[in-house]
Amino acid sequence: MWVVLKSSSLVDWEFHSIVELMRHKGNNLETWSRLFSLIVGLTLTSCSTVGFYSQALQGQREISKKARPVSQILAEPSTAPILRQKLLTVRDLLAYAESELGLPAEGQYDRYANLGRRYVVWVIYAAPEFSTDAKRWWYPLVGNLKYRGFFKEAAAEKAAEKLRAEGLDVYLGGVSAYSTLGYLKDPLLNTFLGRADPGLAELIFHELTHQRIYLSGDTDFNEALATVVGREGARRWLRARKRGDDLEQYEKEVILETEFVHEALKTRDELEQLYARTDFDEAAMRQEKQVIIGRLKGRLHELNKRYGGSLKLDRWFEKPVNNARLNTLATYHDLVPAFETLLKDCHGDLELFLKRMESMKNMTPRERREAMKQNFPAP
Repeated sequence: MWVVLKSSSLVDWEFHSIVELMRHKGNNLETWSRLFSLIVGLTLTSCSTVGFYSQALQGQREISKKARPVSQILAEPSTAPILRQKLLTVRDLLAYAESELGLPAEGQYDRYANLGRRYVVWVIYAAPEFSTDAKRWWYPLVGNLKYRGFFKEAAAEKAAEKLRAEGLDVYLGGVSAYSTLGYLKDPLLNTFLGRADPGLAELIFHELTHQRIYLSGDTDFNEALATVVGREGARRWLRARKRGDDLEQYEKEVILETEFVHEALKTRDELEQLYARTDFDEAAMRQEKQVIIGRLKGRLHELNKRYGGSLKLDRWFEKPVNNARLNTLATYHDLVPAFETLLKDCHGDLELFLKRMESMKNMTPRERREAMKQNFPAP
């Protein structure tokens, strides 16, 4: 089932904080390496911090080294037909994004890299055992973010285990795509290129949205906005290409995803109410927490029955359901209804909608939420 089994959402990974420091030095990665070492030596004292940014740089170097020009791959007679078709589809998506959606596509995704693995990065989310307040990590220039990413699964698991030892709820998931927010020219990756065309369209438009609008330190705003634009862009592209059957199927998947997320976020709300109680000791609260999560499993079982038992939800429960995992869904979906309403208030004018979003860049996250509620006027 596409909705539940796709990767744990798209991530604009924190590597762009390094890139911002280095972008004026050009695209020579050897130069970056030397500059990075100097920056680390002058400004950082934590060995774990140095190690984290070192693996980030090495991971990005791997991608750059393996990336080949799309034009070169298309020109080779040996290129597999399915790869050729996907590369041509992305070209069409990029042209549509630039001409019809107002998204900055020029120079993006003009290379392709086969990393030889399922995910490009592995991302950690964490939260206290009795709180849905996400743990945040601070990064240069972009501020506090709700996740920590690694290019190696073993390194991510090691970091996750340390957080578990501190008593935190932890969720570790593989991610198929991320964006450097335009600081580098991101390549296409085997980790996401195999998606069905509607999902591929949503992903490309999602990532390009971040390149136009990315508000420092406001993960929920950035991800929900990109989710809405990605979906709307996919719908418009499918209509423009007269792919009515694909659009109908895509709409069904969006509805299903919305239902699934609704049930999960309802559980998160129930947990927030539990954690606010003062009449439970830790043991009782821990037990009631599992009861609430059990109710989620029951509701999703009923959802599965409504869809004829085809959702394969047992696989979703193979990993623990906890505060951190529920927060990943909240990050990408909590604000989606508000953005959808604002887009409707713009009468579907995507450029006007995006300009209104851009007008909030100097607000605090709280001020943005209030502005969204008030349906602020166009700038």
